[in-house]
Amino acid sequence: MNIEINRINSGIEQNPQEYIKSANEIYLWHIREIAENIAENKEQKPVILLSGPSGSGKTTTALIIAKILSKLGCPTHTLSMDNYFKSLTDEERELSLSGKLDLESPDRVDKDLLNTQIEAIEKCQAVDIPKYNFAESRRDGIKMNFQRNDGELVIFEGIHALNPDVITVPDSSICKLYVSVRTRMVCNDIILHPSKVRLMRRMIRDRNFRRRSLRETMNMFHSVEAGENKYIMPYKHRSNYDIDTFISYEMNVYKDSLLDELRTMNDVPELADVTEVLENLNSLDKKYVTPDSLICEFIGGGMFKY
Repeated sequence: MNIEINRINSGIEQNPQEYIKSANEIYLWHIREIAENIAENKEQKPVILLSGPSGSGKTTTALIIAKILSKLGCPTHTLSMDNYFKSLTDEERELSLSGKLDLESPDRVDKDLLNTQIEAIEKCQAVDIPKYNFAESRRDGIKMNFQRNDGELVIFEGIHALNPDVITVPDSSICKLYVSVRTRMVCNDIILHPSKVRLMRRMIRDRNFRRRSLRETMNMFHSVEAGENKYIMPYKHRSNYDIDTFISYEMNVYKDSLLDELRTMNDVPELADVTEVLENLNSLDKKYVTPDSLICEFIGGGMFKY
């Protein structure tokens, strides 16, 4: 799907609050439709696997689906597959610090433990879910005892959730979702690829919450994109449902926070199209963004804790 930026600007000029409300409802309508289908099959498929590339809004989408399912009478828990990463050895930690270790490789996942616990959760058996400490690149020994009750659902969210080499439990017991930005923005002769929208999300999130400059995030772009093309995109066809997380007003909100610094990065040709699109978009003050918006995952001020 393509959307002209003139259409976005026009909607914001007429009534920013109403435009934001309408854009949020489009996203939520699709989510509700999928949640209703999941609820209908809760007995056969109590486990939901949700995958998507970096900046896709996986975490917020998982939390919103869980909230909707709970309102439909299906209490739902969300679990991060990140907690199933293996601890790094001293040698691997040194390789990581020098950028020589593929941190997104599916080989980093403790597949045996993950699949054993998915099967146990499906059978309503108690499990001790590990906790991964990213600051120290290891499991920190803390575990969460968890047991699914009959009639409840569990969402496992992670980049490898659709990889059949990682998830080996039978398809008959799981529902698979793929989440990403799918809409392209059209500005003059530019058709902005969805990956650039996700890049902007990561830039604003990394600066707000991870103390990274825009250039530092950009320097990671090619390796992140390579990992996505290698480990995520090849398996998106396995999903039962696809969710487009594009929010039509989001780039307008990012403009004032990103544009000035992006203009200083004219030595990075990959950012030329993003910069031109932002220059042609009307600014939208983030004070108009409501707490239920998906983009709060990146700008802050949302209703969910991450």
